[in-house]
Amino acid sequence: MSGTFFLGAVLIDGLGGEPIHNSGVLVQDDRIVAAGVAADITIPEGTQTVDVTGKVIMPGLIDAHVHVIGSKSLNMAQVALEPQAMQMGRALIDLPRLINAGFTTVRDVGSHVAVHIRDLIREGAYEGPRIKTSRHMLSQTAGHGDMHMLPSSFNLFTVCDGVPECIKAVRTQFREGADFIKICSTGGVLSEKDDPRWSQFNMDELKAIVYEAEAVQSYVASHAQGAQGIKNALLAGVKTIEHGIYIDEDGIELMLDRKAILVPTLAIVHRIIKEGHLYGVPEFGLRKARAVYREHIEHMIMAHQAGVTIAAGTDFASCAPVEHGGNALELQLLVEDVGFTPMEAIVAATANAAKALHMEDEIGTIQPGRFADLIVLDVNPLDDITLLQQTEHIQQVYIGGKRLK
Repeated sequence: MSGTFFLGAVLIDGLGGEPIHNSGVLVQDDRIVAAGVAADITIPEGTQTVDVTGKVIMPGLIDAHVHVIGSKSLNMAQVALEPQAMQMGRALIDLPRLINAGFTTVRDVGSHVAVHIRDLIREGAYEGPRIKTSRHMLSQTAGHGDMHMLPSSFNLFTVCDGVPECIKAVRTQFREGADFIKICSTGGVLSEKDDPRWSQFNMDELKAIVYEAEAVQSYVASHAQGAQGIKNALLAGVKTIEHGIYIDEDGIELMLDRKAILVPTLAIVHRIIKEGHLYGVPEFGLRKARAVYREHIEHMIMAHQAGVTIAAGTDFASCAPVEHGGNALELQLLVEDVGFTPMEAIVAATANAAKALHMEDEIGTIQPGRFADLIVLDVNPLDDITLLQQTEHIQQVYIGGKRLK
């Protein structure tokens, strides 16, 4: 076995405890075999030593909510009318941007090209982060994933109504390579004819979708913004709530009871409000984003203080103002707006995000047995979480022990 020993850095292991100074991380092949105080680790003969004294070593960052979709804008009508080959090309360009920013894994929650990009990375044709993808979002007719502004024949995603259609839709996603299922149990901000507070899919449909996912040992993530739609999803067995804008006390109790994970995606709304008018975001999207943001923050503070497990996710895509590469903005917003400590924000983008992907035994922490997905920085993000957005400070990036930066 080939081995590498990272010597001397401050170790942030993703578990939330105190950093370890004068650390060592021993990697053999693609896995971590030991981590802790360097002097306590036995180094096998022939191991290469990488001196990272004075630097910080931590798990690769994970964005638990992205769209590897190659869109040119957040105007979904324009996205639907473009050739998919062009979108595939743009999405491939995003891969080095994510690596440069220290993101070694992303969870795609709706894209017609991410399945293929994931497979190209696996076969070695391209280098990029680990990708887990839902392929299409599932939406009811006139739901958030239905392209309201266009004839239904232009839909990018899958529309299904009634239990039989929902069952067929879930099975089809898995047939076409999905890792998990993404649904829309409420309306949304960037869908024209609905409202984030409206509930979508009935309980029979939601339960049927969850049953089919769990039957193949997978799970369901739900775009859920309205209070009732959040609770409906949780009662049906959904494992991750995306956005959660209007979550109430009952929804928070359900999340704690069901051990569900909340992925706030503050970054996209933040960017839309500040810059969306410059980049073609439709007026209805700008209006709804402005209307929800303050309440979104307030409810995330409630959820955090109640002890809900929160994972970092941005909802970024390929286009300005939400282009990939600036994904660490979510950590800044968790600290500045929600009241996380920098360490809590890092855990949200490592260990907690790994749980959202159902990969906590494989990635997200620097522990024996985990994949050697590591980043090395010349600054300490515990001193200033915004430093993670300055990608020049992320000096080394490894996926499975292989250096990509």
